[in-house]
Amino acid sequence: MKKSTMYLLPLLAIALFSHEASSQKVGSTSMQFLKVMPVARATAMGDAYSVLASGADAVFWNPGGVAHTESSEISLTYTKWFVDTKQGALSYAASVDGFGSIGLQLQFVDYGEIPEALWTSPYKDDIEFPGLTGRTFRPYAYVAGLTYAKQLTDKFATGLTVKYAHESLYDGEAHTATTSQGDTVEVDTWANGLMFDFGLQYETGYRTIRIAASVQNFGANVVYAKEGNSIPLALRVGIAADLIGHNALFSSSEDNRVGLAFDLFQPNDYAQQAHVGMEYEYSKIFAVRGGYKFNYDTEGLTAGVGFQHQSGLMKLAIDYSFGKMNTLLGDVHRISLGVKF
Repeated sequence: MKKSTMYLLPLLAIALFSHEASSQKVGSTSMQFLKVMPVARATAMGDAYSVLASGADAVFWNPGGVAHTESSEISLTYTKWFVDTKQGALSYAASVDGFGSIGLQLQFVDYGEIPEALWTSPYKDDIEFPGLTGRTFRPYAYVAGLTYAKQLTDKFATGLTVKYAHESLYDGEAHTATTSQGDTVEVDTWANGLMFDFGLQYETGYRTIRIAASVQNFGANVVYAKEGNSIPLALRVGIAADLIGHNALFSSSEDNRVGLAFDLFQPNDYAQQAHVGMEYEYSKIFAVRGGYKFNYDTEGLTAGVGFQHQSGLMKLAIDYSFGKMNTLLGDVHRISLGVKF
């Protein structure tokens, strides 16, 4: 118990910091792409995934879930975000006898091609869009991370991720800029930073009730040009259980499973938010999922489906999720492919 408490103390300290930081203004953090989460199963359930995250998928949601990796897993997710933004995510997890489990992650964000406009360009009546230079640029971002997780007891697992994030808002190079006062300065159009995720998962021992917590993106401010900005630090606390299924709360079934999950989410640049999700699974082959995200400006209803197929020692899973945005932004689509060896 003392060992478990030692791991809980850093989490509680960071959680208090996160709560204090929540008083910041909306949209005050940089690297907003870190909020765009991969894994179609998770997003179909309204992002209520801190408890359910396991194996290769867990590197993005809760490092503690990586400890549940049985052998080796690979997960790939493609996200079609709003406008022209696209995200690709790749993760790998493996169990190492006598050591624990390790995980790797790589994410890449393509913001699409954007026309260049300069406020210094002269205004002309015969130009339909004044300020445009005729050139384009392509912003991008990426994350690379390493996770270590371990099952401390038969009920308690914890994990830690260290990751490096880079975001280019222009073309990845330094540029000479003119300030509003007429001064000339050289500025970087990109920023990078080192950050950490910490997470734990706990099985209560009563039926299928499990709880979890994770802190994401804990790190120093990043600097674009001359200004320093904080990154989107976030705390997730969740609970999940099966309502129908093996050892479930209400009804026992070997072929049918209905699971319910709830996450309380506290970012440092917005008020507290809540995620709820439900999953129906038939015979570990087919699943239907739905969820809702509360207290969001543009997001809300989510849904998705999933299929699994076992072939010898290899299990293949494919999942799809849909996220409802407002009419101006359109909808979000994700597809994930997972392989367990």
